[in-house]
Amino acid sequence: MKTALCLLTVLSSLLPAQQVVAPTPERTGEPRGANRGNYNIVQDWELGYRFVSSGGNLGKYRSDVNFGNGVRLLGSRLSVRSRDGHGGPFDELSLFTQGLGNDPYESASLRIAKTRLYRYDALWRSSGYYNPALAISAGQHAMDTVRRLQDHDFTLFPQSKVKFFAGFSRSTQEGPALATVNLFDGARGDEFPLFAAVRRRQNEFRFGNEIVLFGLKLNWMQAWELYREDSPLSLGGASAGSSAADRTTLASYAQRDPIAGKTPSFRLNLFRERGRRWAANGRFTYSAGRRDFAFDETAAGTDRFGSARNRQVLVSGNARRPVTTGAVTLSFFPHDNLTLVNHSAFHATRMEGDSTYRELENASLNLTTINFQYLGIRMFSNSTDGVFQWKPWLALRGGYQYSTRKIRSVEQVEIEGFPAGRRSQQENRLNAGSAGFRLRPVKPLTLALDGEIGRQDNPFYPTSEKDYHAFSARLQYRGGPLQFSATARSYANFNSLSLFAHSARSRNYSADVSWNPRDWFSLDAGYAKLHAYTSTGIAYFLSSALIEGGRSVFLSNLHTGHMGLHISLRERVDLYAGFSISRDAGGAAGRASTVLGALTSVQVFPMEYDAPLARISVKLHTRLRWNAGYQYYRYREDLLPLQNYRAHTGYTSVLWTF
Repeated sequence: MKTALCLLTVLSSLLPAQQVVAPTPERTGEPRGANRGNYNIVQDWELGYRFVSSGGNLGKYRSDVNFGNGVRLLGSRLSVRSRDGHGGPFDELSLFTQGLGNDPYESASLRIAKTRLYRYDALWRSSGYYNPALAISAGQHAMDTVRRLQDHDFTLFPQSKVKFFAGFSRSTQEGPALATVNLFDGARGDEFPLFAAVRRRQNEFRFGNEIVLFGLKLNWMQAWELYREDSPLSLGGASAGSSAADRTTLASYAQRDPIAGKTPSFRLNLFRERGRRWAANGRFTYSAGRRDFAFDETAAGTDRFGSARNRQVLVSGNARRPVTTGAVTLSFFPHDNLTLVNHSAFHATRMEGDSTYRELENASLNLTTINFQYLGIRMFSNSTDGVFQWKPWLALRGGYQYSTRKIRSVEQVEIEGFPAGRRSQQENRLNAGSAGFRLRPVKPLTLALDGEIGRQDNPFYPTSEKDYHAFSARLQYRGGPLQFSATARSYANFNSLSLFAHSARSRNYSADVSWNPRDWFSLDAGYAKLHAYTSTGIAYFLSSALIEGGRSVFLSNLHTGHMGLHISLRERVDLYAGFSISRDAGGAAGRASTVLGALTSVQVFPMEYDAPLARISVKLHTRLRWNAGYQYYRYREDLLPLQNYRAHTGYTSVLWTF
């Protein structure tokens, strides 16, 4: 769990802390809108033009930012509300859009509601994903797709104690991509570039009901999820492969691997609203996933000796994946100053089915068959936490968690023509304890300290948590126009019972301040540092020899900062300036020796990323604003300088309320 939190911290730190330069957050028009009959209407549109000028690696810029030139509806807002709560066919209608007109990230949301009768919510999003993948496979792994998502939810009698739900969701991803395949001689073969047409579709239909009776709330939902993917790979023409020095060639190639699946699921939630002494809630889910798949590959060419090769591979089968989860949370309040919470959870996943792999060499007629049968994962966990408000200015907390997990597998094999099952089983247990306190010496100041220590007896992977501990401290001040917070976290994990020794350490420090002394002036700033170090044993083959005793090392010293300044001049001109920076200084990772010296260069990833911006908004009329903005992006890294880029982006727009 702590490892995942550290990874999320790294990813979030790399993102710009301030907003993208457009659309404009300022508004025009009357704050309360205009009255039309029995409705109050608020509406504004921001229409503008984006411009971009970039240098360096355009593909890396598109994978990070991806804004282009052109006219855009940068943002729009429509709000229609009944003045007395008793409109005609609806009492509320709201529509919000952003980035329409070929922005890489577009969205629209709609709500229509009639008090006590119905509520309809719709959300549509489109995201352009571009990944040139220049860092791997000589740029031969690339993707330029668009993912579109939509969600529709309808509620009947939304304010009553008996309500009904219905919904539909759809997700599609389409576009061209590049991939590679290694053929004919295993690891000594050659890589061949292939073209892929990505087509993925997922639909979900659902309906449910909620009942509130005698302080209990029962909520259930039945859903059906349908998934289909068909992304064929093909060779544009005869290819000599990535290495022209060998004699491996590919004359023809075709691959189809259609996948179709459906997952009916049922979700049940039961809540008992908080009473004087106790509260409870529980949930149960069950899904019965089923998937049918087929993989058909045909390839013809020559191997490294110049011999003709003609191979066909067929993988087919079906799989069932039933998943059952359940959780119960009980809260007790034996005293006004004491709260006890016990949480129990159960999770079971099974993957079972028949999968047959057939490889046929058309020249020698050799046939290879492998079958898969069963994989099961079962986990149970229980945790108890308590909070005691000893004094008005001091609260103490403590907790204990126990979890056990079991993995079982059965692999069907064939020995001298007779089928047999190879069974494996592994189980582990985790015990963890936590403690902390919350101190409030004066009203605007709060200090919280927390710690957790965990021990796991039989971790599954070398990088799994075994002997770990985590500590955190948070300081928060809220007084008048000034708000300040600072956080420090430390995490360490040591795993030496697996095949290889593994250790992971991280320290995270952050501080944020917000100052708003006047209505026309505000300042926000923040800084964070993440130090992460991992060292894991590895074994690999080099020149057909097994190399052991090496270590995979990663060291990061990531610094991120952001600041934003907003000034309003006589309620007519709004100015905003800000920046965000990221710096990974790396470190002396070379001190951690590896058997293969070439690995030393990839133990650290020094990187710089800057994104300053400025924006102006001028009020021309009560209902009209002119806006302009500029944002600069600069990316630089030492390991792969070919990924460096810089870009000047900006926009000008008119915001009109009518």
